[in-house]
Amino acid sequence: MTYDRLVCANCAAPVSQGRCPVCRANRERLQQESPFAGMNPMALIALLVVLVAALAVVAKAA
Repeated sequence: MTYDRLVCANCAAPVSQGRCPVCRANRERLQQESPFAGMNPMALIALLVVLVAALAVVAKAA
């Protein structure tokens, strides 16, 4: 899950802005949780498409 769309229950601001200590703590936790947590969902989809294309090229060559 990306944190750019999450809203803090403490200050009602986006967690990605880190306005309060709760936001900053949750943002830090999410960044440490997964290397893909900070990526845009469209970037993840593009990465998946590139990986599938590379797999298709390798499968065809073999």
